[in-house]
Amino acid sequence: MRALERPIPRRGLSRVEAAMYLGISPSKFDELRHSGQIGPAKIIGTRKLFDIEALDQFFDALPEEINQGAEDWQVAL
Repeated sequence: MRALERPIPRRGLSRVEAAMYLGISPSKFDELRHSGQIGPAKIIGTRKLFDIEALDQFFDALPEEINQGAEDWQVAL
């Protein structure tokens, strides 16, 4: 595989990429930004990029579910 064919790790993600990285929709990402839960973008020229380290900090701070019996995704037979 040639070097240019390999994915290049990036620190800055676009809005859509940042939402995908967190596993949420772009509209949910916008909602979290509007409420101040996700910090502002970095600016390079006219591009807005979201710092992957800041996204990791946001994700790490999310609460964990409390295990109460059967998982939500299980269907009763």
